[in-house]
Formats: sequence, structure tokens, C-alpha cells
Amino acid sequence: MTFAIVEAPRPGVGKPPAIDTVVATAWLIAFLRDELLVRRRIEHAVVGLSGGVDSAVTAYLCARALGPKNVHAIRMPYKTSSPSSLADAQLVIDDLGIAARTIEITDAVDGYLRQESDADARRRGNVMARMRMLVLFDQSAKLDALPVGTGNKTERLLGYFTWHADDAPPVNPLGDLFKTQVWALAKHLGVPQRLIDKAPTADLEADQTDEGDLGITYARADAILSQMLLGYSNEQLVERGFAAEEVTLVRRRVDGTHWKRHLPTTAMLSNTAINEFYLRPVDY
Repeated sequence: MTFAIVEAPRPGVGKPPAIDTVVATAWLIAFLRDELLVRRRIEHAVVGLSGGVDSAVTAYLCARALGPKNVHAIRMPYKTSSPSSLADAQLVIDDLGIAARTIEITDAVDGYLRQESDADARRRGNVMARMRMLVLFDQSAKLDALPVGTGNKTERLLGYFTWHADDAPPVNPLGDLFKTQVWALAKHLGVPQRLIDKAPTADLEADQTDEGDLGITYARADAILSQMLLGYSNEQLVERGFAAEEVTLVRRRVDGTHWKRHLPTTAMLSNTAINEFYLRPVDY
């Protein structure tokens, strides 16, 4: 008699990682309260509200953690921004009852870009992103508030953000959530369905989408990233059922953007280099 050895099915392979939205919500609210109210003694949060699901989820979490009256939403359109983005952001503002202001960044951005007529789309987009962060930090100084980040784990791992812009806020509740987990959390929090259903976009030009830029859907990227972070090689991921070209694409982006996920490197000349000393990080 012979027996065939059948490998047990691997649960979750090929699917984005799931999330317990109830536990995650409670934890992220506690995180925000601890980081702002306890550690920094700051009662107000400033959120750049783009009309996308990430910034919406951040606003909902801040409203629950601090109270709606202590959350300030800032919309920062450029002249090419879609009017629907402003309208979608307004849905969040109205639903939460948070304070809001619209600050047009066109003049500030164009004031610089007029001197850089050869700037391509990538440079122009980076200028817009960094100008928006300048506005958020200045508004935080004005309002005695803290800017709260909106970048998710998928974007961070794929390097799909502007360095020293999207990643600049000192507190980020979404940084360890894959994009698909953000969508799940959005449904749990009651974010307007229109924002959940719309194609994610940086809104830098007409018809631009995140997934078009990345060359892969968030669902596929999250499924691969979640396994890649467990230590599986490209070959092992292909053996587990992932498409070789998608694995290569994701791996290349993760490896090629490693530098974007770290603070600037300091040349060590002493044993007290800030954030560099390997035994005792020093931050005076």
C-alpha cells in the first residue's frame, strides 16, 4: 500500500492580510491619546485631508481620540487638483463635525516652479507634496497642534511617497497598516463609501492612479509584501503561487527605496551621535 503525501493548504496565501478592525481601532485611538495627550501634552491634531481614504481614516481616528473640536482638517488643492477631491474631503468634514480650512498652494508652488521650467512631473509632484507639509507644520504652530501622518505601510514599503513630505509628521497611526487593511478599517469607522470605492490617487494629474503608477494592485502588492516580510525569497514566493513578474516588481521597489524609510545618516565622530550610537541612542 502506498500513501501520497499531500501538502496542507496554506491559509491566506495569495490574499492580503486580514485585520481585526475592532481591536485595531481601540489600539490606534489609545496610541494617539498617548502620543499627543500624555507624551507631548498637545490636545489638537492637524490632518491634511486629501479626499482619499488614508487621510479620512486618520481624521476619524483623531476625532475619536481627541474629540472632533480638537481636530483641524486642512485641504490644500493645487490648480490641477480634481474638484471631486475637495468634495470628498467635505464629506468627512461634515460627517465628523471637525474644523476645516482650505489653503490653496498654487501660488506658492508656481512661485518656485516658474524658475524651474524644466521640472518634470516627478519634481513638480515632490514640490507640491513638500509645500503641503510646510503648510501643515505652520498651521500646527498656529493652532498649537501636532501634524498627524496619513501614510500606510504599503506606500512606505514600496517607496511610493515623497521623502521629507508625506513621511514628515512625527506621529502616524496608519504606518503599520497595509492599504487593504486601511480600507477594512475605513468601513468599520464609517468613512463615506464613496471614498472607499474610489481609485486611490495622488491627484497630481488627470487620470493618474496609484495602482497605475505602481504597476500592480494594492491587493496583490499587500499579499506579496506580507509574505516577503516573513522572510520568503522570490523563488519561494513563486512556489507559493505568486506571479514571478509581480514578485520581482515588488522586491525591486522595496530594495530600491530602503533609504527613504530611514532618518538622514549622521557621520559618527563620538559615542553620543544622535540616533546613531548603537548601544545607547542619544537625543539631547
